[in-house]
Amino acid sequence: MFRKFFKLHFILILVFLFVFAMGGCSSSRQTLVILSGSENKELEPLIQKFEAQHHVKIEMQYQGSVDIMQTLQNGAEGYDAVWPANSIWISLGDTRKLGKHQKSIFSTPVVFGIRMGKAQELGFVGKDKISINDILGAITDRKLTFCMTSASQSNSGASAYIGFLYSLLGNPGMITLEDLQKPELKTKIQTLLAGVNRSSGSSEWLKELFLKGDYDAMVNYEALMISTNQALIKEGREPLYLLYPYDGLTFSDSPLCYLNHGDKDKEDLFLMFQEFMLSENIRKELAQLGRRTGLGGKILNADPKVFNPDWGINPTKVLSPIKMPSADVILEALNLYQTEFKKPSFTVFCIDFSGSMSGQGEALSKEAMDLLLDQTKAKKYFLQATSQDKIVIIPFDDSIMAVWEVTGNDAGLLGDLNEKIQAQSIRGGTDIYTPAIAALDLLKDVDTARYAPAVILMTDGASNTGKTFSDLKHIWDQNKKEIPIFSILFGNASEAQLEEIAELTRARVFDGKSDLISAFKKAKGYN
Repeated sequence: MFRKFFKLHFILILVFLFVFAMGGCSSSRQTLVILSGSENKELEPLIQKFEAQHHVKIEMQYQGSVDIMQTLQNGAEGYDAVWPANSIWISLGDTRKLGKHQKSIFSTPVVFGIRMGKAQELGFVGKDKISINDILGAITDRKLTFCMTSASQSNSGASAYIGFLYSLLGNPGMITLEDLQKPELKTKIQTLLAGVNRSSGSSEWLKELFLKGDYDAMVNYEALMISTNQALIKEGREPLYLLYPYDGLTFSDSPLCYLNHGDKDKEDLFLMFQEFMLSENIRKELAQLGRRTGLGGKILNADPKVFNPDWGINPTKVLSPIKMPSADVILEALNLYQTEFKKPSFTVFCIDFSGSMSGQGEALSKEAMDLLLDQTKAKKYFLQATSQDKIVIIPFDDSIMAVWEVTGNDAGLLGDLNEKIQAQSIRGGTDIYTPAIAALDLLKDVDTARYAPAVILMTDGASNTGKTFSDLKHIWDQNKKEIPIFSILFGNASEAQLEEIAELTRARVFDGKSDLISAFKKAKGYN
């Protein structure tokens, strides 16, 4: 009896040690951290296959293209690889020459997607060749508006924008700095970008926004247009008809690039992952996700349920993208987009100065506003104001403390506004709804053909007095105008309250608890 008891305990100990060892291996398995564009979120099921096959972890962290570029410029500590939408962001960012083994995983053109009924109305369906000027004509006649990511924050927006410039300049062999200063270009590009009715800092989120709303058109990657159409069909809604402007077409080449920080094991893991993503089986699965893997963007034996010809897609046609300008031209073009070419913003900042903000919350919110209002600092992140922008500041606690407004980008006026914010003191309880309602009231008569309106609510506390969400919803519904209320939360902010506001107004909540400046840049990138 004793022997049986001892034997049973011995077996149990062995089982425990085996489970412990396996748990230890699992928790310490090798990890590859990849800084990626948001469009690759759709590839996560493929990435999970690789993880399961090799018992490793691929940690995808998503940022906008400009952030990826700047992270590279700063040394990209903590990242083993980058996977942006376009090689230009590696070229512009990798000043420290960390990049190795760079290869394109797939390609996808940046295209216009227009609701089928609207595309038919405009005469685009079945038309053999579409130019940027055809689209400009529809916008000029106020027959078309579209959603697009910010050219100064996201690759799909930047690529489309450079394609616009190329076409409106009459298709030069290469865009120069002198070309960007032409008065006729400024007039045309401002007219074209006036057609943007919602902006975003993320291509994937733009797709989600489009599916939630009732919009005419969207500029985005063909791959995301395909998944958008699949979702629209599933919901019984009309799909988008895709346009490939022959005189301004740009491509995303999705480069996967190792960052050499001297870790040979990480490099070996990267090469194994890259080989997996380039394998024939994965290429077939990429094609099922709307990605092009053939030369010249061609797809042989394309699945018509994916590359659907009824949606304006011709997978066997060789597409000819424009040649990207030099680095200095791209950077100047992005600065001009931010300061002169894009539709002006009308932004109301509601800044929490309640008692719970005392200390770090107050310091961080003031630092964030200093970043925006100091145009030298703002330029580093392509957050400068245009000469037509309107900025309103509403500091609040359990009531509205003041309303300050500046029009334009005069450094002196913005500096004065910044001084008022820096001097504002903390007091009272928290009512986030009263300032948000006041912001909507300020924006209710805004001309959305002239301005891109938005509210940015910065708070670290749950609303505990005053108005309610029902009061806010009543005003938002009553205005019958789409004014997004973006929120930045930090400290002990009630995420549930802020998510409720974001859902109502088709906006987003940005978590600033660990990095308020980063969250602030993202929020402003959506306006």
